Amino acid sequence: MAEISLNPTDNAILDMLGEGRCSPSYIAEEAGYSRQNVTNRLGRLVEHGYVRKLHPGLYELAEDPRKEGGD
Repeated sequence: MAEISLNPTDNAILDMLGEGRCSPSYIAEEAGYSRQNVTNRLGRLVEHGYVRKLHPGLYELAEDPRKEGGD
C-alpha cells in the first residue's frame, strides 16, 4: 500500500489516537481544527490502514506510519 503524505492535521490525529480512542469532534476541539477537516483526514487514514473505525464516530490507532516499521 502506498504511503500518504502526512499534514499537521494527520499528525494531531495520530498523536491523539496514540493516547486512546477518540471521536472526530473531540479531536477537532482539542487540536483546534474543524470537525469536517478531521473527518476527511480520518477517512484517508482509515483507507491507508493507519486508523480503524470502530463505530460511527469512534476511531482508534491501528498503525502509526511515523514510526519505523509501523506500530
